[in-house]
Amino acid sequence: LPDVDDDDDPGSDAENTEQPDDSTHIFSGHSDEVYSVACSPTDATLVATGGGDDKGFFWRINQGDWASEIQGHKDSVSSLAFSMDGQLLASGGLDGLVQIWDPSSGNLKCTLEGPGGGVEWVSWHPRGHIVLAGSEDSTVWMWNADRAAYLNMFSGHGSSVTCGDFTPDGKTICTGSDDATLRVWNPKSGENIHVIRGHPYHTEGLTCLTISADSTLALSGSKDGSVHMVNITTGKVVSSLVSHTDSIECIGFSRSE
Repeated sequence: LPDVDDDDDPGSDAENTEQPDDSTHIFSGHSDEVYSVACSPTDATLVATGGGDDKGFFWRINQGDWASEIQGHKDSVSSLAFSMDGQLLASGGLDGLVQIWDPSSGNLKCTLEGPGGGVEWVSWHPRGHIVLAGSEDSTVWMWNADRAAYLNMFSGHGSSVTCGDFTPDGKTICTGSDDATLRVWNPKSGENIHVIRGHPYHTEGLTCLTISADSTLALSGSKDGSVHMVNITTGKVVSSLVSHTDSIECIGFSRSE
């Protein structure tokens, strides 16, 4: 093969050109990779981050360095979520713990235990302090954060539960797993209402999930490069997008849907 001079590569200049830094504020408290970022829904200046240094931080944008530290996890802080009213923050760690924090003071309110593996994600009920977490041990756990009380455990997935959430009306839970299935649950009874798997659904593990504002559709992405839309009521695939050639890492509905 002929030698190729790097100078002749049209992409090399673009890759080597230093891009301007347009950031307005830089947070510099972590000593390892940052795995999760969450913004308060009620305070535009408040941000929380979690990382591979087993720590999390509350930050104030344009107000110096970190405001308070999220301590207590014994492994990476993999997921963060503010409650819908902004009064609480849930932090999930690869140590299998979910911790509940008061963002106004930075104080720990309670620690929620149960999962036998690392916590992949945390999510809040749209109208209350009910927190949901998916674990590497194939289970999903639900607690009342105000009372630090266990409410339910959802078992059925065959591998790590990589994504999940309440529907916006709060009546249903949808979870996706590395086992290439989507499951629909009744939060109160724990009943598994639907299992979506096999053709024409994903052939590899799910990576991301979002739910339409009217609580009727679940949109999921997968390692197989496909996106599928599922009717939550019927459990049927209603649409598929298969033009990507690599893993889907994030998805979303437009505001107007």
